[in-house]
Amino acid sequence: MKSKLEIRKKIASGWFRFLQSQICEEFEKIEKRKSRIGKPSLFEKKSWKKSTDPKDGGGMYSIIKNGAVFDSVGVNFSEVSGKFHKKFRAQILGAKKDPSYWASGISVVAHMKNPRIPAMHFNTRFIVTSESWFGGGMDATPSIKDDEEKKFFHKKIKYACDKYNKKYYPRYRKWCDKYFYLPHRKETRGIGGIFFDYKKDNWEKDFSFVRNVGLCFLDCAKNIIEKKMKTKWSKKQKNEQLYKRGRYIEFNLLYDRGTKFGLNTGGNVEAILMSLPPMAKWK
Repeated sequence: MKSKLEIRKKIASGWFRFLQSQICEEFEKIEKRKSRIGKPSLFEKKSWKKSTDPKDGGGMYSIIKNGAVFDSVGVNFSEVSGKFHKKFRAQILGAKKDPSYWASGISVVAHMKNPRIPAMHFNTRFIVTSESWFGGGMDATPSIKDDEEKKFFHKKIKYACDKYNKKYYPRYRKWCDKYFYLPHRKETRGIGGIFFDYKKDNWEKDFSFVRNVGLCFLDCAKNIIEKKMKTKWSKKQKNEQLYKRGRYIEFNLLYDRGTKFGLNTGGNVEAILMSLPPMAKWK
């Protein structure tokens, strides 16, 4: 008979895999609506294995490149296990006691062709060491200021959080602003969102919250993209987007926990670095 923890791992992993398929399906619908003339860009899906040992797991990453709406978008699922390297154990909850781990999650990074549409990021995960917890969040990075869009984005997130605890939104928004900060630039990455980690108070409630965060992201993304995907833009606005992407790259390569976690646990490099945009500029 499987233990309660093993059942929970299977349930969480199943949800992340299902959500991946839902997001891919909705994003392809958006591409099809924009690409009425010619063949629409669809997700290229690739499965990968962490090692030759099937127990180590793997995942699937789904990518659209140079689409009608998406310059690039990756929707990745993973379920992996193994042992943390000695240098990495002190940084992970419960890994000092036992270096063994299991982790599953979904991550999404979307870079838009139209600079009026913000880049969007989302991820949720369930990690098991000698302890177990959920983590994740979502945020948006516009290159063109839009106060109404910012209000809409945060209103939707607040509503999703308030259904569970009215302290969640202010706490996780503050955490997000602190997390997505580039100290060498002395600026935040975008307009924020929410970020949470080490969520392990009540598994059923926490898992329900994680599911709701995923559905909230999909709803927000669809609304924001569909509202602006047919609007025109200028060369100057495109250049501003490319400069903003430079900041995005700096954060992900220097500070992002997910990037470091993936690279330090033998994750798929192409899937991990799908967060990087296809083009960027610096100044």
